[in-house]
Amino acid sequence: MTPSAPTAPTLLEAFRYWLKLGFISFGGPAGQISMMHQELVERRRWISEHRYLHALNYCMLLPGPEAIQLAIYISWLMHGVKGAVMAGVLFFLPAFVLLSLLAGIYLNFGDVSAVQGIFYGIKPAVVAVVLFAAWRIGSRSIRNSVLFAIAAGAFVGIFFFRIDFPWIVLAAAILGAIGGAAGGKLADKFKAGGGHGASGKGYGPAIIDDDTPPPPHARFSWVRLAVTVLVFVVIWAASLAALSGMPDLYHMGEFFTKAAFLTIGGAYAVLPYVYQGAVEHSSWLTGPQMMDGLALGETTPGPLIMIVTWVGYLGGVSKAVAAGPVMAGIAGAAVATFFTFLPSFLFILAGGPLVEATRGELKFTAPLTAITAAVVGVIINLAAFFAWHTFWPKGSDADPFGGPFEFISLLIAAASFVALWKYKIDIMKVIGVCAAFGLLLSFFR
Repeated sequence: MTPSAPTAPTLLEAFRYWLKLGFISFGGPAGQISMMHQELVERRRWISEHRYLHALNYCMLLPGPEAIQLAIYISWLMHGVKGAVMAGVLFFLPAFVLLSLLAGIYLNFGDVSAVQGIFYGIKPAVVAVVLFAAWRIGSRSIRNSVLFAIAAGAFVGIFFFRIDFPWIVLAAAILGAIGGAAGGKLADKFKAGGGHGASGKGYGPAIIDDDTPPPPHARFSWVRLAVTVLVFVVIWAASLAALSGMPDLYHMGEFFTKAAFLTIGGAYAVLPYVYQGAVEHSSWLTGPQMMDGLALGETTPGPLIMIVTWVGYLGGVSKAVAAGPVMAGIAGAAVATFFTFLPSFLFILAGGPLVEATRGELKFTAPLTAITAAVVGVIINLAAFFAWHTFWPKGSDADPFGGPFEFISLLIAAASFVALWKYKIDIMKVIGVCAAFGLLLSFFR
């Protein structure tokens, strides 16, 4: 007997699920996408496999964290704008609260020997995590010598010549556009794969099934598109104008808006840009503090791009943007998080109806293929930077290899990489073990 489609969830039932997901969404975008597939496609059958993958293919093309955008998309299909806002906010809210709390504890107790020991173990694990991310993205995206040359050029540009990340992205996009338009064998070099594709598995009828027509709020019209974009522009401009009397927060709002539109290829892709702006240009925090935040971001729920909450909190405190360090930190964290995630809602609410209208399989364009290759190069640069600060903690620009070499840190990084690459151990478990090992070492150092 063919099972019947489940009953559509109420807004309250959906609220409970998205809130739960916000607390358990560990494992980065791959883990979060897998969790949603298991729960929403296989168990609850809120959406069919085909429609789920169709939405995911679109989200993979967008700047920003694809997992949260997928959650926004599915909830928008089911409950409109209310559902989109609910799912998006609940996805990052637990991580926002937790990272803000951890940032406050870090600033007050970061010099305690036990805390230092924990970070001593975590930092080399972060080096391994970033290298593993570069390998994972590169193994999927760099399939020929042209894309390899773009990745190598991006690394050389950012590592040796200090070229800012946006210019590298722009150059890669231009190269991809030229290559794609050239035709022939050169254009073939920029052809992307078929995305995630359909698995062909069936889990029974779904509420949003393969042939379910888009609900009224998801039907495309040029008027709806124009109004949606206008509303978001007004929200963004009004929010930025409200910060005009606070220069540091205003600058944060501008900076994280730019960061949101540059997050092509996942959080690791935008980290070099955030590092350049937050550490080198604005001095909101130091390089080691950025590493510590990345380590904590890996061990807390929510998308990894939540590192911006950490950056905003420490930046708010360092620039004293409000009375008292706690209020300053929360203000910075709130501004960084708000302006980073606002475009994600725009991409879904404005572009979703067009995606639903086409319902065809989306593929990466040639410029995006080139950008993905360049992203591999800048991620390797980020890993090199983290490795330098970890293995030569006393090094400086004048003497990069000054001070003692941390051989134990190298062993921890190597073991962590092997655990991630060969044994497929969860990132959070790897970092947890390294943190415990660092804490143990602190009693003997």
